[in-house]
Amino acid sequence: MQLPRNVVVGHGVINEVADVCDDLKLSGPATIVTGKTTNKIAGEIVHDLLEQCGRDTDIMISKSATMEQVEAVIEQAVQNRSNYLLGVGGGKSIDVAKLAATKLGIPYLSIPTAASHDGIVSSRASISNGEKTTSVQANSPMAVVADTEIIARAPYRLLAAGCGDIISNYTAVLDWELAHRLRNVSFSEYAAALSRMTAKILIDSAESIKPDLESSARIVVKALVSSGVAMSTAGSSRPASGSEHMFSHALDMVSPVCAHHGEQCAVGTIMMMYLHGGDWRNIREVLKTLRVPVSAEELGIEDKYILEALLVAHTIRPQRYTILGSGLTPSAAEKVAKITKVIK
Repeated sequence: MQLPRNVVVGHGVINEVADVCDDLKLSGPATIVTGKTTNKIAGEIVHDLLEQCGRDTDIMISKSATMEQVEAVIEQAVQNRSNYLLGVGGGKSIDVAKLAATKLGIPYLSIPTAASHDGIVSSRASISNGEKTTSVQANSPMAVVADTEIIARAPYRLLAAGCGDIISNYTAVLDWELAHRLRNVSFSEYAAALSRMTAKILIDSAESIKPDLESSARIVVKALVSSGVAMSTAGSSRPASGSEHMFSHALDMVSPVCAHHGEQCAVGTIMMMYLHGGDWRNIREVLKTLRVPVSAEELGIEDKYILEALLVAHTIRPQRYTILGSGLTPSAAEKVAKITKVIK
């Protein structure tokens, strides 16, 4: 079971990054992995804070979450003799830092500039190979430093996407329970309960989550951290990734235009909840309250790609049994998408 040793959430906590490193006994050179935009938002701040404490720190701008970028980070970290990495930015920068650190066998810190999905704390990295995105096992961060002042300034759409990712825990756990009953897949009551509770707390807080509020950022970040802890407890992404995530990854593969991961998972959750016989209407209404897309039109994706993704979603992780079973028929896919109002 891998869990972060330090989780620091709050206003201005980015200024505590050097103290966090001291607490964790991290010393010597370090490499910051960040994006072009997020470098200006937080990367340079982290760099200057560490340099002021006498830490030799290098910055690498990561353009995308690909194996090519991971290998480039590894090469630069080796050249710099880095003892640890810091992923500063959105999900892509953190995923690249996460996998590079895992391959190097060194720790890394997660410093998110947005709360768009649970990758900020999970032990999985979403990496593209040019044709499709795959979920790769990696180490959890040694620490998470989430500055709610910075996260609250990010576009609200990113925070809403994070809400969508958390709410998808509901169908992920239902899929997990189904796989446990039908395929005798290992199941953790503790991890499942934590995952469900995290989603419920977020749903109960939906009315109070609004743009530009640090209190909203705090709620979502804590939910994302809890979701990551549930996955670490389970030793698997099962508590937070099921058929709805398979649908999202399939959409990434078949659609020329994609929305944010959490948004696609949210739409997938509505349809998968229908297949499970659950209250998909309530899920849909809560997502609307949070201003998360609930239809193909709101995602900016054509209806035909929703249907195509539904038909191939079961092949994304064939070893992971879900409500999709061996796949939907074209008529069943169209039925679920129309009934749940995902397509017209």
